[in-house]
Amino acid sequence: MTGSPPGLEGVIAAAQSSAGKAAKGLPPVHLWNPAHCGEIDIVIRKDGLWFHEGSPIGREALVRLFSTVLRKDPDGFHLVTPVEKMRITVEDAPFIAVRVDREGGDLKFLTNVGDEVIAGPDNAIRVEVDSDTGEPRPYVHVRRGLEARIARPVFYELVEMAAEQEGPDGPVLGVTSGGAFFPVGPAGAHIT
Repeated sequence: MTGSPPGLEGVIAAAQSSAGKAAKGLPPVHLWNPAHCGEIDIVIRKDGLWFHEGSPIGREALVRLFSTVLRKDPDGFHLVTPVEKMRITVEDAPFIAVRVDREGGDLKFLTNVGDEVIAGPDNAIRVEVDSDTGEPRPYVHVRRGLEARIARPVFYELVEMAAEQEGPDGPVLGVTSGGAFFPVGPAGAHIT
């Protein structure tokens, strides 16, 4: 089924049907357990662009639709419908956090596919450091194991909002949201 139009068309039709039934919220992909149908040549690049058979998927509505039936399983990322489960490739995180707003004591993120998420204990912010470049790679949890990589300008905004807290290894710069503190760098990293 790799790259076959019927597979792609089947996923589109099933996703549209599921989205229609889930009048509010997202389809319950975590409850669906269809047989694995193979792979489909869809790649989500680390810059957040979705490709099918090497060409960008230009229709934002289609990308948004696919994002609603995306699931992360122990063996990788899949587009899941009640009758199909097709593995796709995700180079980093499937989404990009393109905006952050402070709303009271919370940080509200907007992703490139239209998801809004409030950071907190259930939607943690985490920052890895690239072992090759030493650059921070920040993420926010969106839903059911799916994360959004926080875009560089948005990360700069977080750093501007950050405050210092004492941690077990010394002072840590971080942000608070939903009553939780999230470091934006290692202890002592901001001290000059």
